[in-house]
Amino acid sequence: MNQPTPLAGLKVIEFTHMVMGPAVGAILASLGAEVIRVEPIGGDRTRNLVGSGAGYFPMYNRHKQSVSLNLKDPDGLDIARKLVAGADILVENYRPGAMDRLGLGYDALSEDNERLIYCSEKGFLPGPYENRTALDEVAQMMGGLAYMTGPPGQPLRAGSSVIDVSGGMFGVIAILAAVEERHRTGKGQKVQSSLFETTVYLIGQHMAQKAVTGKAADPMPARISAWAIYDVFQTQDDPIFIGVVTDALWEKFCKLFSLDDLWADESIRENNNRVAARDRIMPQIRSLMATYKRDDLIALLDGSGLPFAPIARPEDMFDDPHLNAGDGLEQVTLSDGTTTRLPALPIEMNGNRPSAPAILKQEGADTQAILESLGFTEDQIAKLRSDGAAR
Repeated sequence: MNQPTPLAGLKVIEFTHMVMGPAVGAILASLGAEVIRVEPIGGDRTRNLVGSGAGYFPMYNRHKQSVSLNLKDPDGLDIARKLVAGADILVENYRPGAMDRLGLGYDALSEDNERLIYCSEKGFLPGPYENRTALDEVAQMMGGLAYMTGPPGQPLRAGSSVIDVSGGMFGVIAILAAVEERHRTGKGQKVQSSLFETTVYLIGQHMAQKAVTGKAADPMPARISAWAIYDVFQTQDDPIFIGVVTDALWEKFCKLFSLDDLWADESIRENNNRVAARDRIMPQIRSLMATYKRDDLIALLDGSGLPFAPIARPEDMFDDPHLNAGDGLEQVTLSDGTTTRLPALPIEMNGNRPSAPAILKQEGADTQAILESLGFTEDQIAKLRSDGAAR
């Protein structure tokens, strides 16, 4: 494996389900941490979701080990505590109080492991809402993102689990900050990130817009754009997005498309004046773009320096030439043995992508090896299995 592994040597124990918590462990694992996922007997139910949830487990549980424990059994709980006692990081995203009721809260576990960094991924940070049950949609609706995404009066959630994943990313940021602080203090700490506060951070630009202009931000489909040409244009076949976001790009755009009349109009040489004249400019631009086929327009725009984008679907990414030219997609063996390619961590370190073939582990695939590493004998492991404490 040539991938960068800056987190090698860190051991992570993960008590998670769905997306937000697993996303934390997925990022840490892709960066080289050893991540052991504790699943209930019978496996995490996220494994068997259908419809839009069918991709959750394979996307966010690669590069992880799986141990299957019954945390309601005293012996299963004792194994979990032994695992955490030798770990650097714990990640959990269960309902508030659930881990404490099991005796797996930060206060209890840090007594045996003062270096433990305990990451809780929740719906809300402490405050009046903290005991509410949250979902990605709940946070998007409450935090203003759905209002900004849909047309006026029609709030619409974003087309992926953007808050779950972003909340997981903020969890990783908090963990890495705590690891750095532990280098100085020798002690761990509890860190948290949340769905609601993540949403509010992401829409902070719209809050700042209100503070700067005195006018509340309109939903994106009804917004007054910061630029005159910043839209999706219909071609002879498929649509394409084009953005002209500087005065220099306006000159380039006019010359590329031989818009001599528009370039000659000195009253719209500056961006804000073009925005004011948008109703006059856009019909001409839309008519022009409608004369092209999409691929011909892409060929013209490519290399021009103008921002543009064909409107792609998720399934198109499997064959994207840019992703396939490097390590943008990594090979993943799914639970049924079939292989696919899924997005690698979208960063590069020292010229290398953190990307490597991954096998999605079956439930409890590593239970035997992990119990042996904790000092359990073959007879003890057999009894734990027969008693239903582990599998």
